[in-house]
Formats: sequence, C-alpha cells, structure tokens
Amino acid sequence: MTKTGRFTQAIVRCPPPGLGQGLTTSKEGPPDFERAVEQHRAYVEVLERLGLEVEELDALQRFPDAYFVEDTAIVGDTFAVLARPGADERRGEEDAIEPVVARYRPIDRIESPGTVDGGDILEIGDHYLIGVSDRTNEEGAAQLGKILSAHGKTWRALAVGTGLHLKSSIAAIDDETLLITAEYADRPELAQWHKVVVAAGEEYAANSLRVNESLVVPAGYPGTAAKLGSFAQEVIALDVSEARKMDGGLSCMSLRF
Repeated sequence: MTKTGRFTQAIVRCPPPGLGQGLTTSKEGPPDFERAVEQHRAYVEVLERLGLEVEELDALQRFPDAYFVEDTAIVGDTFAVLARPGADERRGEEDAIEPVVARYRPIDRIESPGTVDGGDILEIGDHYLIGVSDRTNEEGAAQLGKILSAHGKTWRALAVGTGLHLKSSIAAIDDETLLITAEYADRPELAQWHKVVVAAGEEYAANSLRVNESLVVPAGYPGTAAKLGSFAQEVIALDVSEARKMDGGLSCMSLRF
C-alpha cells in the first residue's frame, strides 16, 4: 500500500455534554449527547483495531467544537503546525492541544492575520492541498505553505466551494486517487489524480478516512462504500450521525499520524 493513510497514533477528544452549543449550519437538530458518546467510543475502537495507539483527551467544556480535534493542528511525518481557527469562537482550542502535540513533534504556528483549520488540509503522499475557505484564509494558506516547503513538501491552494472545509468534499484513498464529490471532479488543480466520485446524493461520504489497509466510511452511504472495495482490505462503515449535526465527520474526530 502507498504512504497515504499510514498511521500509528491518533489523538482524540471526548465530546462535551454541550456539544450542541457549537457552530453548525446543519438543519438536522441538536445532537443526542449519549448517542454521540457511543459513536465516539466506536470510532476509537476502530482506530485501535486498525493498529493505532489512541490518546484520548478530556472534553473542553468551554469549547464545544473542540471535539473536532483535527482542526487544531496539522501533524506531518516530522513536524506539526498549530492552526489558528477561522471562527473566533474556536480561538484557544489550538493552545489546549499544543502541549499534547509537542510531545510528538516540533511545532510551528500559524500567526495572525492568517487563519487555518485542519479540516481544510489534505495530505496526499508528500503533497498537501490547502483549501481556502470561510475558515482558512489566503494568508494562512501562504504561511502553512512556507512551512510545508521548509519540510520538503509540495502544496497547492484551492478555493473551497460547497461544504465547510475542503475535506468535506475530498479524501485521499491512496497516493494516486481521490474520493471526491462531483462538484470538484473537474477542477484543474486536481487533474493529476485519479478520482472516485461519490454516488449521487451521498456527498457527505466524501469525508471518508484511509487508515492503514482499511477505509472508514460514514454509515448510510452504500453506493459510495461499494465503489471503494477494491481500494482497501476492508471498508468499515461507522455511524457518525451526531457529528454530522455539528458539521463534523470522520476525519474531524481525530489527529492521525
């Protein structure tokens, strides 16, 4: 298997009782906390079964969106970058994650006026796509790109259309292939990769997750899951309905490295 999605460790954060007080554009109603806890536990169990050592952090009561820990940092093979959240309500989450990530990697930091959310950063081998969105601005993308270049990585920025983050619409299946929504399928910035387009009506499934030899997909999207069988030893469907109510998904719920 190629390099993309090879992980040994993950950092997760427990969902807080006030999860529903976080930011969301969803019209599906507030999340059920007990169900969110059950889904979180199932998610951690899958990561552990797939060979990852998982560090589980306590909930941050004053930051309900901190459950989506991926947004706080970008962790590479030899480095880490503390993000600077694009939403004012989330500023401070990156400070809470810094001492944890610092145990694993030397740290750089995105500085004001730059903003970066980890959900806008997609690693494909040694290349990074940086989504410029409502949460990640051009200054933040440029700062991150400079850091990545210093570590021998290539990168490209692209504008985010529909969806909160870039990874709402694109996932890396392997070093050569993207799982992608139809909206992005013909984007010239993505011409170098093969593409698997999610089934019509299953756009949420574009936020799937490569973990070692397996692919983890959100439950309830059988058309997309069926397309992925040849790309992994196992395709695992996980119910993340409560995270979805808060604009979250599979990638958002952990930092993997």
